[in-house]
Amino acid sequence: MKTGIHPEYVVSHVTCTCGNDFYTRSTQAEIHVEVCAQCHPFYTGRQKLVDTGGRIDRFKRRQARAAASDKK
Repeated sequence: MKTGIHPEYVVSHVTCTCGNDFYTRSTQAEIHVEVCAQCHPFYTGRQKLVDTGGRIDRFKRRQARAAASDKK
């Protein structure tokens, strides 16, 4: 391998939105994830609704506008 072209491989702190955190190795020091093995529906057997970037709120607002315009 050539020297000086590879990123540094460091201990990384991973934090999930469910509150779980653990350490692994990566080229990034801090990693934030939305779903981990502790909260993923496949591993837990429970359904969890993940709102990515406010999609559900935008959908509800769009539906409310459509319902309001239908009543006029």
